[in-house]
Amino acid sequence: MTARVLQPPDWPRPRGYANGMSARGRLICLAGQIGWDASERLAGDDFVSQARQALRNIVELLACDGAGPEHLVRLTWYVVDRHDYLANAAALGAVYREILGRHYPAMTAVQVVALIEPGAVVEIEATAVVPDEPAL
Repeated sequence: MTARVLQPPDWPRPRGYANGMSARGRLICLAGQIGWDASERLAGDDFVSQARQALRNIVELLACDGAGPEHLVRLTWYVVDRHDYLANAAALGAVYREILGRHYPAMTAVQVVALIEPGAVVEIEATAVVPDEPAL
C-alpha cells in the first residue's frame, strides 16, 4: 500500500488507530455499516457482535472493488453508548484484529443519541484508497 501514517515526532503514538493517513490512488467511500447481515438481521443485541458484523460488511464491500482492509485510510464509528464501547475495548480490539488485521487507519468515534435502524448500537463509515495500477 502506498499510504503513509502521519505522526508528528513529539506526539505520543495512539493505540489502535492513526492520527492521520496520506495516500494516493482510487478512492472508495463506504456508507455507514451496521451489524446486520445480507438478510438485514442484526448479529445480536450486544456491541461486539454488531461491530464484528459491521466490520465484516466493510471487508465484503471493499472486495467488490478489489480492495481489502489494508487499503482503509479512515473509519468513523458512531456508537449509541460510549460506556458500552469503552467497556468492550479488549473484546472489540480482538474482533478488529481478527477481521481487519493490524492495520490501523485514522479513526474517530462519536457517541450519538440513536441510529436510524432500530436495535443498532454501532455504525461504521469507511474510506479506502487503492493504489493506482501501473501503466502497461
